[in-house]
Amino acid sequence: MSDLLHRRFLFVTGKGGVGKTTVTAAVALRLAAEGKRVLIAMCDAKERLSRMLGVDTIEDQIVNVRPGIDAVRITAEQAMREYGEMMLKSRTVYKAVFENKYTKTFFSGVPGLHEWAMLGKAWYHSIEENDDGSPTYDVVLFDAPATGHGLDMLRVPKVIVEVVPPGLLRRDAERAWTMFQDPEQSGVIVVTLPEDMPTNETLELDATLRSDLKLPVKLLVINGVIDELFSEAERSQLLQPHSLDRSKPGDAAIGAAIRRAIRENVQAESLSRLDAIDAPKLRLPFVYEDAAVPHVVANLSERFAHLE
Repeated sequence: MSDLLHRRFLFVTGKGGVGKTTVTAAVALRLAAEGKRVLIAMCDAKERLSRMLGVDTIEDQIVNVRPGIDAVRITAEQAMREYGEMMLKSRTVYKAVFENKYTKTFFSGVPGLHEWAMLGKAWYHSIEENDDGSPTYDVVLFDAPATGHGLDMLRVPKVIVEVVPPGLLRRDAERAWTMFQDPEQSGVIVVTLPEDMPTNETLELDATLRSDLKLPVKLLVINGVIDELFSEAERSQLLQPHSLDRSKPGDAAIGAAIRRAIRENVQAESLSRLDAIDAPKLRLPFVYEDAAVPHVVANLSERFAHLE
């Protein structure tokens, strides 16, 4: 956990449906409990965080959601407006330039511009300062889109640095990209499930983050891990061919055990494959109730306290 405590920007990503937002909320609670001032930035997605923290719906303005934790839902339109106003130093000039119907059509067609506006807004909050020069936030947690879109978004500042001529846009992208690649300032938290498809996608994601983008993977969170009821030998025995009569109570129980053995085998194989990822790992238990409620997220956050 100490490795996460000193990062200024943490990017949380993974395949859709693996529990990214739940993990983001749990990490935020843990960081706040350690005395950090946290901003959760959600990227233009269905807003689920408010239910997890037991607060009102989170919109596109920063709001306090828990002691030490603020949150904001970043939309492309709002981010573009704020970025344009910062660059032009005038809302009136911004409207004349950015809200002209011709330029709006142009900007909407520029590949990656909206993605950079959202990511750039989140990054800006990680370098934002109070009047006394102290950081407004100790860490920004960016709840990113699912793997494919999330990777595309992360590539945008790299592309800007490589192809855009010198200017304000490239200057900010360079500063952000330098931070994202610095393991002392930033890192990626990858979230997955111990299942075939999420494991395949996670291994590909990890390889891309390291080899293509050169971004530091700080933590692999394996969500939804079930307790093993059977040993490997017992699973092997259960998975031998059986002739079952499901009308018999005993055979129905054996059928349920077979299904459980199959699931445990898939999990064991997935966990073994995920061991190849060179990063600290945290297994979160499968939750048999609604995970998107405050007390469950609070319980999960306690697991992060035991990271070495």
